Amino acid sequence: MKIYFLFFTLVVVFSSCEKQLEQVPESSLATDNFYTNNNDFLQAVNGAYSQLSAYPSQALWLGEMRSDNINATSDGNRDWDGINNFTPNITTVGFISTAWKSNFNGIYNANNVLAALETKGGVIGNEATVTRYTAECRYLRGFYYFQLLRLFGEVPILPTVKTAQEVNSIPRSPVADVYAFIEADLTYAAANLPASFTGTNVGRATASAAKGILGLVYLTKSGPDYGVKGPGLNSNDYAKASALFDEIITGSPFSFGASYSSIFSYTNENNSEVVFDVQFASSLNGAGFPSHLAPVAFWTSQGISNTYGNGYGASTFPVTKSLVTSYTTNTGGGTDVRYPFNVATTYTVSPFIKKYIDLTKKGTTGKDWPINFIVLRYTDVLMMKAECILHGAGGTQADADAIVNKVRARAGIGAIANVTLETLMAERQREFLGEGLRWNDLVREGYALTQMNSWRTTDGISKINPIVADYVIYPVPAAELQTTPGLYTQNPGYN
Repeated sequence: MKIYFLFFTLVVVFSSCEKQLEQVPESSLATDNFYTNNNDFLQAVNGAYSQLSAYPSQALWLGEMRSDNINATSDGNRDWDGINNFTPNITTVGFISTAWKSNFNGIYNANNVLAALETKGGVIGNEATVTRYTAECRYLRGFYYFQLLRLFGEVPILPTVKTAQEVNSIPRSPVADVYAFIEADLTYAAANLPASFTGTNVGRATASAAKGILGLVYLTKSGPDYGVKGPGLNSNDYAKASALFDEIITGSPFSFGASYSSIFSYTNENNSEVVFDVQFASSLNGAGFPSHLAPVAFWTSQGISNTYGNGYGASTFPVTKSLVTSYTTNTGGGTDVRYPFNVATTYTVSPFIKKYIDLTKKGTTGKDWPINFIVLRYTDVLMMKAECILHGAGGTQADADAIVNKVRARAGIGAIANVTLETLMAERQREFLGEGLRWNDLVREGYALTQMNSWRTTDGISKINPIVADYVIYPVPAAELQTTPGLYTQNPGYN
């Protein structure tokens, strides 16, 4: 079943001339007239989930596009060109400004509900429900802030709803302080969310979702700093991350999927592999992400209107030569079933990611697919556990090998021994193609510069600029700098 996280009526909408971080005073939203019973609060909590609908686009356009999974070609000056090509003049790119805005809108919604729970939560009539709603909102706020931190580094911390005047005086906080805020939210959520939901509540954040994202927070924080104010702080929190992953592996209702393709089936959503996902439903709040990285030529070859395309004409988004080679020349032998499932190779266009496309399930347009986007799955938890082991957080080489070979066995390829961080990251690249993880993986493990620049050379790519440390994070959107001059300083390397 699906839980429909509809846009809540109190969500803030910003015009292009307004500061995108601007908050609206709670009193102006007539909250006293709204929060009168449990159903009102339930709608409000659902509204806090609503900004998750923007996450798949961030994962694909700002994640996959930035990584060595895709070498996109343009038929004009496209919004994603600068992202793909690592150019410094991307401060006005829509994908970047929208990511800033949508995550802060999500934070605003969460803060609004949290404030109402403190002042009017008594009308709910059940303290356990108040605690659960609080935990859901704090999970979401922590999630939105973590996404902002990975994208932009330092960001302003807004623990409560702020007026426009207040926001205009709040500077960006140090990365360490943002992490502390995130960790507090996710720790609370992990301790107070239920282990699972049933019926129409399936899809809400669970304790395992909070533990998994918090574990990823610790992994990311442990990464190198690259000499920039990005997500890595060399914190060596691998033991903390590993302990959280162990709690999911040994004490949660989630488990390893029996077959790779079934994990992403339209008829098998919210399966045991899915720890947390973004919910979509055709004709109600349909998804657009299956169409994002598929070229228009594919749709026309199937006799389908180009309204199913992504609006980028004859642009293509080929899976890279290096990745194709990685899929087709496995050290352990066997044929990798993930390759034909993830990548379209039988059309007249270059190989592209087709992971989420089931033409029998298409909706009325290319933005109306009834498929959820998986944010965190059990296999990711297992492989991050192996990552912790390889960083010395406890466990043996045999334990790390067993995890990787479990994943490889499901993929139909042979076992390997003495897994290293490099081979683990290569396995993750094949496993999670199209899930928006690769760029963050490279940044987290210190491979963002070496691997990306090596790939440019190996695949003979000249249009992508050399990748330097400044590009580990994105620029602050130009609109944010212009609204209150001097409040923020642009991230180095961008103009």
